This record gives sequence, C-alpha cells and structure tokens, in this order.
Amino acid sequence: MSGKVKQIMNTNDFNQAIIKLRQYYTQKEIAIELGITERTVRRWENGDCTPPQYLLPVIEKLLADKDKQKQKEKEKKTSSITFIDLFAGAGGISEGFLQAFIDDKRFEFLCASDINENCELTHLVRYNYQLGLDTNFLRKDITDPDFIHELKNQVGSKTVDVICGGPPCQSFSLAGKRRKHDKKDDLFSHYLEVIKVFQPKYFVMENVKGILTKENGKIGELIIDGIRSIINAEKISEFITFIRETIQKNKHRVKDYDLLPYYIARIEMESLANSDLDEKIAQYINMLEKLFRKFTTSTLDYKTSKSDRDINTIRHGLLLLKRSSEINKLKRHVKVEKDFAYIDNDNFEETFNSFIDELDEEVIIQKINKAINPYLSSSSQGNLAREIARALEIFSYSFKECIAELSEILRSIDMYDEFSKLLEKLYLYQIDKPIVVNASKYGVPQNRERVLFIGCRRDQTLITEIPESIEFNNPVRVYEALHDLDFLGNGENVRRYKAIKNDNGALTSPLRSIAGKVETSDETKTYAEWSRTGRLPQWYNVKKPVYVKSLDDYHKGKFDIQELHNHQTSNQNEKVIKRLAIIQKHQSYEKAKEELRELGLESGKRNYNVLNANSVSPTVVTMPDDYIHYSVPRSLTVREMARLQSFDDSFVFQGKRSTGGNKRKEEVPQYTLVGNAVPPVLGRAIAMQILRKIK
Repeated sequence: MSGKVKQIMNTNDFNQAIIKLRQYYTQKEIAIELGITERTVRRWENGDCTPPQYLLPVIEKLLADKDKQKQKEKEKKTSSITFIDLFAGAGGISEGFLQAFIDDKRFEFLCASDINENCELTHLVRYNYQLGLDTNFLRKDITDPDFIHELKNQVGSKTVDVICGGPPCQSFSLAGKRRKHDKKDDLFSHYLEVIKVFQPKYFVMENVKGILTKENGKIGELIIDGIRSIINAEKISEFITFIRETIQKNKHRVKDYDLLPYYIARIEMESLANSDLDEKIAQYINMLEKLFRKFTTSTLDYKTSKSDRDINTIRHGLLLLKRSSEINKLKRHVKVEKDFAYIDNDNFEETFNSFIDELDEEVIIQKINKAINPYLSSSSQGNLAREIARALEIFSYSFKECIAELSEILRSIDMYDEFSKLLEKLYLYQIDKPIVVNASKYGVPQNRERVLFIGCRRDQTLITEIPESIEFNNPVRVYEALHDLDFLGNGENVRRYKAIKNDNGALTSPLRSIAGKVETSDETKTYAEWSRTGRLPQWYNVKKPVYVKSLDDYHKGKFDIQELHNHQTSNQNEKVIKRLAIIQKHQSYEKAKEELRELGLESGKRNYNVLNANSVSPTVVTMPDDYIHYSVPRSLTVREMARLQSFDDSFVFQGKRSTGGNKRKEEVPQYTLVGNAVPPVLGRAIAMQILRKIK
C-alpha cells in the first residue's frame, strides 16, 4: 500500500479517497467494483455519508492497483514497441504480442482493424475494458478508399514499429472454394499499400500453408515479390534523377529514347498512394492523350477521327484509364453488392462477373491495343501508333517489369552497376523465404500448420525462423487442455469452475513454461493452470471476465460478470448423441459408417474428428460439430475450442455463439472468432523473436 493511500485512510478523509478514485473510475465502475449503487457513490462525493469500514480495504486496494498500473505504464512508455493488427478477428495475434516481453522491451497495442461488429465488440471488451488500454479499433474494409486515411487518424502521431495480420485469403485456402470476383481477391495488394504508407520495422502476414502450392507456387512467389518490391519513398527522387540524367547523357545510344518520360512516370507511381497516385495516373494519361491527338490530327481525316469505332475505343479507353480510381470504386461497390446478395451459382453471376471484367484495367488496355493494332504497320501512322502502344504497355507494367526493361537499357550504355547499387537502396524490405510453422511446436495443443511472411525493413535484422519451444515427443496434449473443463452435460451452460466428471486417471498434466516446454521451476504451471490464471504479464491488471451481447449493450454498460464464460454445450437429441457415441467408439467416422448405416444413424456431414486425449488436436476450424469430445459423445464448447487455440479463460468471445446458412458470410459468431484466430501462444513466439531482433 502506498504511503499516500495509508495517510488518507488514517485521517478518515474518505471524501479525499473518493475524489482520487474518481480520477481513475467512473461512478458506474466504482459501483460495480464495490457492489453498491451509483447513488451511494454520488452521496459519498457530496459528503452526505462515508463508506462503511468493511469497504475501506477494497478502496485502498483499488487506489493502490491504479497507482501501480500508472507507474508501470510510465515505465512502459520508455521501452514500448508499437504495433497494429489488421484483419484482427478475435485478436489472437494481438493477445500473443501483449504476452511477450524481454527485459524492458514490450509491445504497445495502438490499433486493430476488421470489418465485423463482433470483432470490434470482442476487442473493446478485452483490451479497452478488461485491460484498460487506449487501443483504438477501426471497423472498416481495407479496400475502402478512405481506409488508410482513417487508420492514420487512429494511430495519430505515433510511429508504427510492427504491423501484423493475415489477409483472409479463402481464395487460396486448400479447404475453400474459390469464387470469381470475391471481395477478398485483392486484399493482399491493399495490405501492402498500408505497409508502404507506415513503413514499419517488421510486418507479419500469416496464412494457410496451402498458399505456397496454390497455382503451382505462383501465389507464394507473388507474395514474396510484392514484399521485396516495396520501395523507400525517400530514395525514389535520387533513383529517378540518376535514370533521367544518365539516359539523357547517352540518348544517342538508347533505342526508344522517347519512352523515357513514361518509364519515369511509372516508377514515380510506385511511391505514391491515394490522391497523389490518382494525380500521377492522370498526368500519365494526359501524355498519352496528347500523343493521341497528334496521331488523329496529323494522320486521319476529320470524319474518321470523330466517328471511327476503333478511334473512339482508344479515346474512350484512355478516359476510362484516367478515371481508374473511380472505376475501382465502382468495381468494389459491385463486388460488395454481389456478396451481399449471395450471388453465386445462379443466373445473375455471369452478368455481374462480365460487368466487373469489362471494367478491369487489363481488359481496357487490351481493347485499346486491338483498336490501334491496324495502324502499327502504316508508314505514315506507325511511329505514333507504336509509341502509344508501348506507353500503354509501360503503364500496365508491374514495378518489377519496369525495372527489368530499364536494367537492359542501362546495361546497353554500361551504367548497370551504378543503377544496381541505387536499386538495392531503393527496396525497403527484405525477406528470406516463407516460414512454415506448426502451432504444436510452440505450446499449442493443436496440429495447425501455417505460413508466415515476415517482412524486415533493411535497417533491421532479418528474421528467418521462429525458434520452437517444444521437444518433438512432448507437445501439449488435448487432455492437458480440456480435462479440467469436463464437468458439464448435454445442453448445459456452466458459468463457474466445478469438479471434474470424467477424469482419466491414466493421463497426467506436467508442469510447463508459458511456451509449453516441460520443466519445473517457480514460473511453471500445468497448461490448464496457465489457461485459468492467464498468460499476460503482471503489469496488466485484468478485470473479471465479462460477456456482452452487443455493441449497444457495451456502451450501456450491460455486462454479465461470471467466473467462466463460453462454456455451453449444444442441446443434442438422442439420435445425435447415439451417432456421436458410435463414432467415438470406433475413433473414426470412416470406420463407424457401416454401423451407423445399420442403425439408421447416417449423417450428411463430410467429416467428424474424434479427439485423442493423449495427442494434439487436428486443426481447429469454425464448425464445432466437426469435433467429438474424447470422453463424452458431444461437440466442443467455445471455451474448449479456445483452450485448443491457447486463449486464456479470461478472454471472452462476445456476441452470438453460432450462426448458420448465408449468415455465415456476414456474421462472425464466437465459434468463427475462435476457429479463425492465430493461437495467442504462437503469436507470442512470433512477438518474442521480433523483440530479440528489433533495433
């Protein structure tokens, strides 16, 4: 207890204590913490009465805790490493980052972002209410034109050291069916745009392992190329000046010297974003329109220049390219509406897809090229036509393609070495290769393989691995994660810990470090104890776990405070219980099918996974009835799935428990939050490696 608090209480100056409490808490929060009414708190403030003696120790503790937290926060500011979490979902990787620290290095959580209300609610309850952080949440689609601007407002004047979060690339997942023009198709490019703007020291992109083999490995290569192609905007001016001056000095040796302005303009685009990029695109197309006017006025008669279909295709196509920002907004809106109306495998799908295809920049350029093609071989019109075609080609280049052509030009004039040195300085990030991790090697009781793309700014140490913490033959097993929760029956919702119903005496739970390594020390616990007591460092004063039904209830302060949350079983009928018992007996859905058919208990489900108590679980996904408990014939609760994902029990998943049908496309209930999350203990391992390397 601090001396100041002790002095306040010794002089019985209760009003002074309440005034100090009000610096930290609202009247409603004081009332909740002390178990009294807000009216009583107001009476204390007004001096109408004083707190009863039995509440004084509680008030003292509240003040002492806040003083301690304030001091810790003050210390933390001198050594905190900032991060933001995109595509945050439940916040699994954020939770892991907050668990990580090395000496005086720890993370400060600036902002999270996702598009769903329940993601926001879960974050507000966990990080703002329970942990008392000032973390912001931006609920907005990353493809929205205003996303980066609003994210910058949320971050404020602070520098972002680390960005984490994996675009939910269902288009690339081995388990998912790819849909043409899915809203998620271009999320990676938008993610890279955020990286370009904030230029963090490190960024972490997590995804399914199958992305590495998708389309014969081309998707993985595309991601690596995208990361390596991010340029340092501060170096672009020096790079462009070198190209311009060098080629101008040697223009007599350079074929197609007239294309230099187009190469320069294309390179300049790479360092720009939003309105600045729109302006540069407009300038580029203005050069083309000027060239096109010269083409029409010098080689075509008036009637042809105004009414010919091919000439109009070129003219109108250039206007469409100039309006690329507005066209992209239109495409985005159409995709959103297509997604909202669940348009897929119906008579509308082809029309919607065709419309979006026609607006694609590549399609527009193809049509312009087709229109100009007849003029390429003309003796009087060919030169201008070819310049237009080549300028369009350069416009459509990736940065890598543009650099490849410039490299050949610089080689032809013996200036490639100098060019190469400047180019090396221009690239902002390095990455060795994708890092494949299995969560079970880091203390998570689950066989969950994922791939990490970790971009390292060139002034930072390259990260090539995430050191494993688990010995090959000693992973955290399902029994260790779930046995102490095995006390509820069919259709029950239990809100406090109880005695275990079905303990297996043959299995034990060894003491482990927070990272899952079996060892004995003052800092080790069983996996279940870690889950119950929490893995966050001591400076976080975690409030009691609460459940909140909706954002509206959160803002009204309608909190359900219980010892245990999210531990509710489905009310399964007798037929379902019998089916699950038979599958459980055979330990395999495939082996159980014959008996199920004989008893008329077949299921239309594709798969069931029977958990093995003495092994790690299969990959946790978003469908709870994919799993059968190892000791009782039932599916798993949200809390049990959260245990398999390494979430602390104090981390409560908010909102709806589950959903179905088309609502799965727009709602993110508790089971989805859990199944899609990065396991926090894996997130902690990633964060620890960044702490070891960051400068």
